[in-house]
Amino acid sequence: MNDKIKIVLKSGKDQSVRRLHPWVFSGAIKKIYGDPAEGALVHVYDNKDELLATGHYQIGSIAVRILAFKDIDTDEDFWFDRFKSAYNLRLQAGLAESSETNVYRLINAEGDNLPGLIIDYYNGNIVIQVHSIGIYRNLDSITTALKKLYGSKLLSIYDKSETTIPFKAEIEGKNRSLFGEANGAIILENNLKFKVDWTEGQKTGFFIDQRENRLLLEKYSKDRKVLNMFCYTGAFSVYAIRGGAELVNSVDSSAKAIDLVNENITMNFPEANHTSYAVDAFNFLEEIKDKYDLIILDPPAFAKHQNVLHNAIQGYKRLNQKALEQIKNGGILFTFSCSQVVSRENFRKSVFAAAANTGRKVQILHQLSQPADHPVSIYHPEGEYLKGLVLHVE
Repeated sequence: MNDKIKIVLKSGKDQSVRRLHPWVFSGAIKKIYGDPAEGALVHVYDNKDELLATGHYQIGSIAVRILAFKDIDTDEDFWFDRFKSAYNLRLQAGLAESSETNVYRLINAEGDNLPGLIIDYYNGNIVIQVHSIGIYRNLDSITTALKKLYGSKLLSIYDKSETTIPFKAEIEGKNRSLFGEANGAIILENNLKFKVDWTEGQKTGFFIDQRENRLLLEKYSKDRKVLNMFCYTGAFSVYAIRGGAELVNSVDSSAKAIDLVNENITMNFPEANHTSYAVDAFNFLEEIKDKYDLIILDPPAFAKHQNVLHNAIQGYKRLNQKALEQIKNGGILFTFSCSQVVSRENFRKSVFAAAANTGRKVQILHQLSQPADHPVSIYHPEGEYLKGLVLHVE
């Protein structure tokens, strides 16, 4: 066994680790032998000196993000093996090497046993987002392993971690190219084309996690008047048009997002009956009356921390109530939350309260989540961040 710094847990505080939860909270620690730098690889022991896990140390309430429940070293073979395993899962899911879709998430943090790491694949280009210093300090090995995994298929690797690196580490990371040079790409999703701009766009450039939900929306779109709120790239709008929608309107407060929407619509359906609006979503909903019979609500996260949970739930209630009040009789509402701290139950309760306030008949047709390339570890239910409902409204 090597000389990693030793972290000993308080008596009884080892149970979550024994249940394979990938976090050790600072309050569970009895003693740290040594002075670990943030991002250092450490050993976690129980109070009786039994080795439980190896992980990255960090400052904050989550003190250790666990990489393995045994002794390991994070050499290039470690990263390659984890990436290869994740790639094989995407291959089995029909995503890697698909002729219809060339965008998918390769690594989904805890869901792929790599806490703090997000890797998205865009038609030969990779975008990385780092959420822990331990991962950040291993970017060279990660880059080498990705080049080995993809070989000549790999065109570029871009690190977009400037705003996601934990601030307590006092590391001023900058978005940068790690391999090759690319600022964006045209990708294919279910045989539809989309422009992705990862340098200026939100997250890694495209909301990959809504792929299957967009396909479902397409099936409900025929002959409907569709409103896509918080539309970002307009992907839901493009699917609605292909599904035979009579009219599609896209709304986002960002003028840049609206420009991207218009490009994506033109690239796929230049003659579509589509109009986009760069306006505030809540203000727009006030004016629509009963114009639309299919509405999509896919807002940005209303809560990123537990201390604003109540406000977030009220925000979802207010937004959904306004849409439920305005939608035409017989309409369909696709409504989502991507706030990790808002549980599936809390989201459903907020939509229930919104529906009750309208007095309308509302039926749940589908309960939606994230796709197979965004897996959730059964030991880390917090990883299920995307919640959705499809409602029929009369």
